[in-house]
Amino acid sequence: MTDSGKHPTDTGLKALAINLDPLRYGSFAEIGAGQEVVRWFFRVGAAAGTVAKSMSAYDMAVSDAIYGKAKRYVSRSRLEDMLEYELGLNQERLSASRGDETAFFSFADTVSAQSFKGNPDCHAWMGVRFQKEPGTAPSQVTLHVRLLDAENVQQQEAIGIVGVNLIYGAFMLSHDRDRFLRSMLDGLTTRRIEIDMIEFSGAAFTEVDNRIMSLKLVELGLTKAAMFSSGGKVLQASDALYKKPVLVQRGSFSPPTLVHGDMHSRALDQFSERTGIPRGDILSMAEITMSNLMTEDEGSTVLRDFLEQVDTLALVGLPCVITRYPEFYRVADYLARHTREPIGLVMGANILREVFNASYYEDLPGGLLEGMGRLFKRQVRIFVHPWLEPDTKRLTTTSNLDVPDEASMLYQHLLQQHQIEGIEDFDPDLLTIRSEDVRSAIRCGSDWEHLVASEVSELIRNRGFFGCPGTRGE
Repeated sequence: MTDSGKHPTDTGLKALAINLDPLRYGSFAEIGAGQEVVRWFFRVGAAAGTVAKSMSAYDMAVSDAIYGKAKRYVSRSRLEDMLEYELGLNQERLSASRGDETAFFSFADTVSAQSFKGNPDCHAWMGVRFQKEPGTAPSQVTLHVRLLDAENVQQQEAIGIVGVNLIYGAFMLSHDRDRFLRSMLDGLTTRRIEIDMIEFSGAAFTEVDNRIMSLKLVELGLTKAAMFSSGGKVLQASDALYKKPVLVQRGSFSPPTLVHGDMHSRALDQFSERTGIPRGDILSMAEITMSNLMTEDEGSTVLRDFLEQVDTLALVGLPCVITRYPEFYRVADYLARHTREPIGLVMGANILREVFNASYYEDLPGGLLEGMGRLFKRQVRIFVHPWLEPDTKRLTTTSNLDVPDEASMLYQHLLQQHQIEGIEDFDPDLLTIRSEDVRSAIRCGSDWEHLVASEVSELIRNRGFFGCPGTRGE
């Protein structure tokens, strides 16, 4: 079976195509779920043309002796050690005899699969490090996979398929990243795996913006969320959130304004006070739902807007997570999957009103009550910023918020338990600032710079962000 571009979609045909390519030769190192990837290359035949070595260092002492000691064995750092060591060994041993005609590679994975004792967090780090042509500097594709099958044997099968997809994509589709990403699901479905992080690096991918690649993972449904550091680097959630308390503010941040900064700073103070956690130990983040990045006419992601929001948020020191979660309880579920520490959510009173809208929970058997239970089940607090109604100028706070009658007693209970609380000591002079008004002012050249941080206004002017008149930066 092949796609419209004559590239195979069948796992066996992909493995055979690589085996028959005289250019590729390398090693496979797999830990944690059998040697499921290399098994495909042996199964289809002609593996002698591709496989220089296959190994699996299951014992930790053996693994440490080969790759050095590791704090976490199923981690990116362990994967990097494996890839670098194995490719270096290939070049050291084989360059003299065949380096002029061979593009060497190393494939590695380190997997935490389902076991007899049970495993609530089945996942894998996987990557391929390769020379695009003989003698060239190496390039690399790294990804993180969540394994969603219930049984170990099914997870092993999924690892084998996605590993072959990765190797084929790196070798044959490096010029077409959209097709590369789509091909990662060949032979699989999103019910079996989730690819929540991918990164391209090295000589073959110098023009690739990994933020766009991660956004495309979300757009294509390969994952529900993608995360980026305040420096714009792609992050993997379980690493970034591991053992960290986190405060997340949802918004469009188009652009981030002074009121966004005031909301987050005040909420951070209260979160620290309520939990007893030092302010500097709390991971502050911005969250943008995918629906805020879609064009109304085409339903496609506006990548330009995404990059502008991430870049401006970086200037005010906020990492960013892009999700496909319109409901807040799903955001809380996502965060709680990766950390057991307290979680804070920041929102305006106008958004809190929507949290109690029963229509958001129609897909849950328990409706609104189940949604609220999932939202608050793990040390979650919501910090609510007052909202000044644009037309009536009525100030809405937690004390006068209108919620549906059927949710009023539940709302009062959450207030009494301090799981929902109003943000104190807010700056009333900032309440009239709204991102949509600032963006309109930017586009038409009106006075707007005093409504955002000075470093943000400078970036907007210099790069032509958010429709600012002038030349858009590269």
